[in-house]
Amino acid sequence: MNSLNSRWRNLCVGGSLKHLFILCSLGLLSVSGSLAIAISVSKQASAQYAPVATRSNNPWEYASFPVENFQAYTSGFGPRRSPMEGASSFHNGLDLAAPIGSYVRSWWHGRIVEVSDHTGCGTMIRVQSGEWQHVYCHLMGRVEVHQGQRYLVDRSGGIILQQGQDLVAGMRIGRVGMTGRTTGPHLHWGLKHNGVYIDPARVLQAMYGGAT
Repeated sequence: MNSLNSRWRNLCVGGSLKHLFILCSLGLLSVSGSLAIAISVSKQASAQYAPVATRSNNPWEYASFPVENFQAYTSGFGPRRSPMEGASSFHNGLDLAAPIGSYVRSWWHGRIVEVSDHTGCGTMIRVQSGEWQHVYCHLMGRVEVHQGQRYLVDRSGGIILQQGQDLVAGMRIGRVGMTGRTTGPHLHWGLKHNGVYIDPARVLQAMYGGAT
C-alpha cells in the first residue's frame, strides 16, 4: 500500500480532476474484459477474480474495477439534488449502474471491518486496506449473526462473507441489488483515505487513464 499512498499524495497535490464522463472515453466500458477469471469454489464465494495489471509500471495495477456488467455512472461525487427527496445533499461516493444481480468485486486487498443492512446504504460491506477504506452499498442479501459472528449472506449468489475476513483484490463480495434507499439497481462505491472521503473517479482515472 505504500506505493499507492505515495501515488495518491501526488494526485492530491498536482493531479487535475477531469469530468466524470471522461472515464467512459478511457475504456472503462470494457474494463471487465481485462480481468482473468479464476474459478474457486468455496464457502465464501462461488468464484473470484485474479486481477491482472491495468498498465505496466502502474502502482495501482492490481486494483479491480468494482462491478461487473457496468452500464453507466449515474451519480458522481459531490453536491447533488437527492433523487429521493429532491433536497440538496453531498454525495460521498460514485454510483455505478449495472443489472440487478451483477457481481461486485473488492477494489483492493483488505479486511472486512463492517457488514450491515439497517441503514439507507442497504446491505453493505466496509473494507479496510491500510490507510484506505472502501464501502459497497445496496447489495443483495442480508446480515446474519451466528454464534456471535456477523455474516453477509447472499445464498442465491454464492456469497457468505464474515466480518473480519480477509479479501483479495478482485474477489466477488456481493451482487448489485436495491436494498436501502435507491431508485434503481446500482452499486454505491465510497472511498476514504486517512478518514477523509475522496472522489472515486480520481482513483479510476489513475488506474486506467495514465495519471502521473
